[in-house]
Amino acid sequence: MGKQKGIKPVVDNRKARHNYHIKESYEAGLVLVGTEVKSLRMGKGNLQDAYATVKDGEVWVNNF
Repeated sequence: MGKQKGIKPVVDNRKARHNYHIKESYEAGLVLVGTEVKSLRMGKGNLQDAYATVKDGEVWVNNF
């Protein structure tokens, strides 16, 4: 059996992990369109000004 590679995060908010104590974290998928996909494929994802809101039981990422 070959080695299994772990899944590498595409973006990580390192500044939030430095400035805040994070008790829990959750992993979720995102639906991306157009320029968002292109930016992430190029390794230029930016979470610096992003924040999440919950609306009708769904989590929305804003300013991504």
